[in-house]
Amino acid sequence: MKKIYLVLIVLSIVFLLAACGGKENDQVEDAIWEHIQESGEIVVGTAGTLYPASYYPEGSDELTGYDVEVSREIAKRLGVDIKFETMAFDAMLSALQSGRVDIIQAGPREASREKFAFSEPIKYSFSTMIVRADDLSGIQTLEDLEGKKAGGAATTVYSDIARKYGAEVITYGNVTNDAYLRDVHNGRTDVVINDYYLQALAIQAFPEFNITLHPDLRFHPTTNNVVMEKEATVLLDKVNEVIAEMKEDGTLTKISEEFFGGLDVSKETEEEVIEIEGIE
Repeated sequence: MKKIYLVLIVLSIVFLLAACGGKENDQVEDAIWEHIQESGEIVVGTAGTLYPASYYPEGSDELTGYDVEVSREIAKRLGVDIKFETMAFDAMLSALQSGRVDIIQAGPREASREKFAFSEPIKYSFSTMIVRADDLSGIQTLEDLEGKKAGGAATTVYSDIARKYGAEVITYGNVTNDAYLRDVHNGRTDVVINDYYLQALAIQAFPEFNITLHPDLRFHPTTNNVVMEKEATVLLDKVNEVIAEMKEDGTLTKISEEFFGGLDVSKETEEEVIEIEGIE
């Protein structure tokens, strides 16, 4: 009989510890979403300088762009207010990690997947490059990047591609598109590797510059996703539900067409794109 009581006591302790452990895990998983609910506000890190994704229209102090309006719609459907913190791309992941912001938008990479959670894609694209119009900056293939100067942020996949092919990356702070494009025009740099849709629209704003989108090079398919801390599993589920709704009811398509000249970046591209080995 004593043995039976002992077994029952041990089992009770095991169940109690398991219950406590489960509660603690729930608290960790719910902490970020609970904070957003309690504050009634979600804080979003964004560039504010990248047309047409996140920018201030000329003469306006109202932030807009594809990334911005998608974030606004997500916040609306989550039932919370939204606050934007503008910062350079290189600062976004650290701001997310420190709790300064709740979400950002970026593409997943092997190293960041281990530290952060990524939603379903809100944008599909691929990479290309802006070069000088008169001679394509001497670049016919990706291998021709060797010895060239590429303008970009230090930690992006685009700069990694440039380095992979032997280019020197010239880094910038949180500057507007014209700083990058002017430097290609005047020869300080030779190329800017970035998202196809962003670059295709950006160069239209500067017809006086001797720059063009490379006519032949399409490479490295990408996605843009909502990014949050790894523990934010409840927030992740809710954001994915909202994104699915926005795709189903056509909201993402509508926002995309507004900012990308009638194109729908919420659907996968049918362009033939070169895969780059060793670059995620």
